[in-house]
Amino acid sequence: MQQILVVDDEIGIRELLSEILSDEGYQVRLAENAGEARAFRSRARPDLVLLDIWMPDTDGITLLKEWSANGLLTMPVIMMSGHGTIETAVEATRIGATDFLEKPIALQKLLATVKRALRTEERRVSTPLSLVGLGRSAVLADLRRRLAQVAAVAVPVLFRGERGAMPELYARALHQANTPWLIASEVLTDDGADLPSRAAGGVLFVEELAELSRNQIRHLTHLANKLERSKVRLVSFTAENPRKLIQSHGYDSELLARLSELTIALPSLREHPEDIPDIANLMLAQLVETRYCPPRQFETSALNLLRNFSWPGNLDDLTSAVRSLALTSLEETIGAPDVERILPQYAPRTAELTLPLEVPLREAREAFERAYFEHHLALEGGSIARVAEKCGLERTHLYRKLKQLGIGTGRREE
Repeated sequence: MQQILVVDDEIGIRELLSEILSDEGYQVRLAENAGEARAFRSRARPDLVLLDIWMPDTDGITLLKEWSANGLLTMPVIMMSGHGTIETAVEATRIGATDFLEKPIALQKLLATVKRALRTEERRVSTPLSLVGLGRSAVLADLRRRLAQVAAVAVPVLFRGERGAMPELYARALHQANTPWLIASEVLTDDGADLPSRAAGGVLFVEELAELSRNQIRHLTHLANKLERSKVRLVSFTAENPRKLIQSHGYDSELLARLSELTIALPSLREHPEDIPDIANLMLAQLVETRYCPPRQFETSALNLLRNFSWPGNLDDLTSAVRSLALTSLEETIGAPDVERILPQYAPRTAELTLPLEVPLREAREAFERAYFEHHLALEGGSIARVAEKCGLERTHLYRKLKQLGIGTGRREE
C-alpha cells in the first residue's frame, strides 16, 4: 500500500485529504507543521508528500529546500496553497517539487495529480549526488564559492583532475535552472546542425575530452562559434595532459585554448578525506531511500576505514564500494570486516604504476615513494602501524615521510 504524508496546519484540510485518500486505498500519515514532517521524514520515506506552503513554524518552501540540500528529496512532493502565485509555483518546481495544487482543491484534480506523481515515482531512478551536500571540508567550501562566482561569467570552463572525480557534480553548479543540459558524446553527431538552437542558453557538457571520437571533435570545432553566438556554455573535463590531447586525440590548439579559457582543478578524495564519512553516509542513504537495497547503516569503524583508504578512482570508486557494501553485507549494520572484505579490489595494482622518467631524479624518487606508500596505506586500510611494520620503518619516521610527500594519514594507529 502506497504511503502519503499530508503536511498542513489546518486540521480541516488534513482530515479531508486523509478521508479522500484513504478511500482511494492509500495509507495516509498526517503532520500539522514542518517540525512533525521533518521528524517523520527522518524515520521513514513516504511514497508521496502533500506539503502546504504557508505554515506557522517553517514554511513549505523552506522545508523543501532543507530536504533537497540534505539528500532527502527522494520522493515526489506536491505543494499546496490557498494564496499561491505563479512565482511561488515556479520556485517550488525549481527546488524539486513535482506539482502544485491551489486551494480549495477539487477532488478530481487532487486524485489525478497524486496518481500522476506516483506513476512518475515508479519510473524514478536513484537521485544523483549534489555538490550542495557533498561535504563540509574547507576544500569543498572554497570550491563551491569559486563555482558560484564563475557561474555568473559566461565563459567556457575546463575542469582538470584525476579519473573518477565525477566532474558532472561540479559542472551542474554552473548550470542555470530551466535551461538545456546536453551531453556532448550523445549529441555531437552528423545531423547535429540544430545543436546550437537546441542548447541555446544552456550547457554543453563534455564528460572527458579524451573520450570524444575524432569525428565528434571535428563537429565540436565546426560548431564552436555557433554555440558561442547561441550563448551555449561549454563545460568540459579531462584527466589527460592537454599536450597529449593535441598529440594523440586530434585536438587542435585553438579549440583547446577556447575550451580551457577558464581552468579549474578538481580535488581528489585524498585532499579532503574528512568528507568521506559524510559522502559515504549520503550515498548509502540514497540507496536505501530509492529502495536499491534493504535498510543499511555504517558503523563508525567502517567509516574510518573508508576515510583512511586512498581511493585511486576517487568518487567513482567510493560509489562502487558503497553500492557493493549495500548489496552484499549480511547484516543491517555495515561493519569494519565488511569494508576490509571489499577494499582490496580498489587498491592500485603495482603493474599499473607508471612513473615520470623525463624529470630530475629527486622528482622521480618522490613520485615512486608517493605511489609506494599510497599503495600500502590502501592495502592496510590506513593503518600506520601495519604500514610501518611492512615497510621496515620506525613509525615517527613514516609519519614524517608521509607529511613530506603530502599524503594524508588520518593518524590511524591500529
